[in-house]
Amino acid sequence: MSLMRCEGLGCRLSRHWVLRGIDLRVQAGERIALVGANGSGKTTLLRALHGLQALEEGRITWMAPTRQAMVFQRPHMMPARVRQQVSLSLWLAAKPLQRWPLGWAADAWAAWQAASEQTEGVLHQAHLHEQAHLPAQALSMGQRQRLAFALALARKPQVLFLDEPTAHLDPQGKRDMETRIREACEPDANGVSLTLIFSSHNLGQVKRLASRVWYVEHGAILADLPTERFFGEDLSASHPEAHAFLKGERE
Repeated sequence: MSLMRCEGLGCRLSRHWVLRGIDLRVQAGERIALVGANGSGKTTLLRALHGLQALEEGRITWMAPTRQAMVFQRPHMMPARVRQQVSLSLWLAAKPLQRWPLGWAADAWAAWQAASEQTEGVLHQAHLHEQAHLPAQALSMGQRQRLAFALALARKPQVLFLDEPTAHLDPQGKRDMETRIREACEPDANGVSLTLIFSSHNLGQVKRLASRVWYVEHGAILADLPTERFFGEDLSASHPEAHAFLKGERE
């Protein structure tokens, strides 16, 4: 089922075009990896698809309303303790003030109670029970990534954007995170799968997690191929830039 399409997508930072001329189609349940050198536009593309980056050109059309979540490479932590950070994040995600001013106090309190009940599950998923009393800003970058990922899943997204999800994790942490990502992409009781779009410099990780690869260079997608074709075929004639990247000649 078609989920989203981009037509002539272009983004500019100051006077510099970061993305331009991007046309894409995404099917529900796909697992798409963005690969390319630093500064190629991967993060900007993720932000644009998630609605966080203003478009200078083109448009993004979602076929139906979708619940989305994004985990950044360097998640921001509020000046609060870890447990409070989790509860407040869940409370804000619940939009408790929708009925303001009528009934807002009751809605806010009910949402806070629900968020507090969910907090223990998020801390368990992130393996951060022992750090729950610490200032959230004292967490390591790897711990922040685990916490942000658990919070994102708590929102039960239909589309999940991940920017270098294992960049700051040790080898065991990377294996654990990949397992969690695979589990999140498993079909639910109704046979519906999460749509995953993520960036990664770890090509082994891309092979393990992705069903489709976008190769990004200078703000353009120069290859859009199934994973087995991207890594299994000789791309020197059809996609020379991607071929050079896989040989380590573009960094």
